[in-house]
Amino acid sequence: MEFFDKLGKKASEAYKVTADKTGKLAKEAKLRMKMGELKSEISDIYEDIGKVVYENHVREEKQDISNELEERCTKIDCLSDEIESYLKECLELKDKRKCPKCYVEIDKDVKFCPECGAKQDVDETVKEVEVLDKQQESDNKENHIENDKEDTKQEKTNLERTVEVESDVDENHNETVEHLEVEDE
Repeated sequence: MEFFDKLGKKASEAYKVTADKTGKLAKEAKLRMKMGELKSEISDIYEDIGKVVYENHVREEKQDISNELEERCTKIDCLSDEIESYLKECLELKDKRKCPKCYVEIDKDVKFCPECGAKQDVDETVKEVEVLDKQQESDNKENHIENDKEDTKQEKTNLERTVEVESDVDENHNETVEHLEVEDE
């Protein structure tokens, strides 16, 4: 009977570990997909910037396009910040960080980068945090649900910012087009 109890406990532990790793992999895949979408959006903005600059170059009367370019650059900054936050989340899921010298992914607890040999700022608090993490694992599951709700709110906030920037850009573009049409007449 004791054998079956131990076997049941081992199977249960193995299931928990597998489920946790699967959840982390799924979340990382979702984050990487979001990062890809944001990078594609940034690429589109770069293309738009190039078109605006070239169109201004071709015009006989040069226009001040600095505001329009500034808005697009600000949008790129916002998207880049989002990508950076997603990248940090991915590293946290894998219990890794980036070497500040060569930017290679390394384990959190290494003292020297295996790639470039740079000394890492690792102190004893990392080990203490790992112990606390094990004690607070059940709390983290509850917090995870709350964090998902906050992530959804943050996504809405980021979407609202993007819509706001895009609407400003569209309004400025329409004003520029109307101005050009008046000049052509």
